[in-house]
Amino acid sequence: MMKNLITLKDLTAAEIEGIFELAAEIKKKGKSYGRPLIGKSLALVFQKPSMRTRVSFEVGMYELGGHAVYLGPQEVGLGKREAVKDFAKTISRYVDGAVLRTFSQRHIDEFAQYANMPVINGLSDMLHPCQALGDIFTMLEKASGLNGITLAWVGDGNNVLHSLLHGCGKLGINLNIAVPKGYEPNSRVLREAKNDAKRSGAVIKLSSKPQDVLAGADFVYTDAWASMGQEKEYKKRLKIFKEFQLNSRLLKHANKNALVLHCLPAHRGEEITDEVIDGPQSIVYEQAENRLHVQKAVLVKLIDKAR
Repeated sequence: MMKNLITLKDLTAAEIEGIFELAAEIKKKGKSYGRPLIGKSLALVFQKPSMRTRVSFEVGMYELGGHAVYLGPQEVGLGKREAVKDFAKTISRYVDGAVLRTFSQRHIDEFAQYANMPVINGLSDMLHPCQALGDIFTMLEKASGLNGITLAWVGDGNNVLHSLLHGCGKLGINLNIAVPKGYEPNSRVLREAKNDAKRSGAVIKLSSKPQDVLAGADFVYTDAWASMGQEKEYKKRLKIFKEFQLNSRLLKHANKNALVLHCLPAHRGEEITDEVIDGPQSIVYEQAENRLHVQKAVLVKLIDKAR
């Protein structure tokens, strides 16, 4: 049984599927699902700004009967104002779980090492497992099953892609990746995903040509070309990623009814055009909603019986 959600690499396919089964039940029942987390508290420790992650966890905790405490960079300052070890050991005495949204994966790993409660990775420079779980759950809703479907990723080899690699490799989802040369996903993550893919039957491909990876794709995913912390690279990336824009012309290379994903916030006119994100093939807002249902499932599994 999982004790934390730090990376999808640590979960089995069965554990991920269990999260999806519970998320589907929670989504179907809505607020009538119940309040299993009455009396429980969740700390949201955020070094980076957030809308979807913060609101979905706060609302999710409330609807499950618990309470969320938001701690921004001014209150915490992980590794600067206070040592990660000291903060983890102290806050574990106050709350029943924590969501960390940090610039450094190292801080999340260290926090989890010393915390005496479940820890959830709400985003780091390396991984975004909550996002990937919501994404794959959304694909599951739209497809008859996950095994054998094809997801095409067009853009940067970033933290969202890393978590999708882990999830797709374990669940048998083919993943075709198109990134500019020099912006490939982390080699270790790619190797881990390919090892899992050998067992699940998935195929993972890497290319520098967007048109090639869209052929046969059931879902097409893009994300911002410059993530938080990469603002100085913004102008440079605009030029390098220009041919990777998800527009109607590029989308035609995918299956006729391929569905479009984007984790938001979107930079309209850059990585994706209005006609695509607002078009009939877009499931972006359903994808965003599913963050709530999947994260509620994660909270129940981690916190309900943790203590």
